[in-house]
Amino acid sequence: MKCIIVDDNKMARMALKQLVSQLPNVELAAECNDAAEALDVLNSSQVDILLLDIEMPGMTGLDLIKKLGNTKPLIIFTTAKKDYAVEAFELNVIDYLIKPIALHRLKQAIDKAQEALDSNKQEVKVEEQAFVFVKDNGVLKRIAIDDILFLEAMGDYVKVHTPQKFHVVHATLKSIEEKLPSSKFLRVHRSFIVAINKIDYIQEGTISIVKTTIPVADTHKSNLNKRLNLL
Repeated sequence: MKCIIVDDNKMARMALKQLVSQLPNVELAAECNDAAEALDVLNSSQVDILLLDIEMPGMTGLDLIKKLGNTKPLIIFTTAKKDYAVEAFELNVIDYLIKPIALHRLKQAIDKAQEALDSNKQEVKVEEQAFVFVKDNGVLKRIAIDDILFLEAMGDYVKVHTPQKFHVVHATLKSIEEKLPSSKFLRVHRSFIVAINKIDYIQEGTISIVKTTIPVADTHKSNLNKRLNLL
């Protein structure tokens, strides 16, 4: 796995670099002293893991994650502050490490990241258009088609949203769309497929499903109107 270290403190970068060197399955691709430099690296290189400080001059680590959107690598925060833990995990980070970081804690975080990457490589499988199977923590779990609320593209991955949780699958939205029953699902945007019977309401070019707002692209509005059971 390729990783980059982002921290404005040179000594912190050196300490983390020394720990990373002891992990045989991790390759340090770059080290950056601010978020702007990291953004340049991420825009030009394929990175699996981001070892990211939070409080930095200019752009913070949280700002960087939000700027990356759905194309971000797996995030492990490495910070001296506990204050941001709640906000961090709302951004779906893999782990939150408090400095000074021990080798065993970094290894635990890296192992979590490896499990996530392995899980994401599992293709979606459909059984008689009634279920999909996704790999979750090394176990293939069956999800009923009727439980799927919507699907969201994230670069080379797709989030499959259900009422209980979401699963991340290594696949394209197009490949999954081809396997789902077209009678139940509809593409409404280049990044979204929705379950038609889960739509709560449509307003001003957006769809609402369980309090989640999903954009409807102009190119898909006509097809959406045709599929709705309008009175």
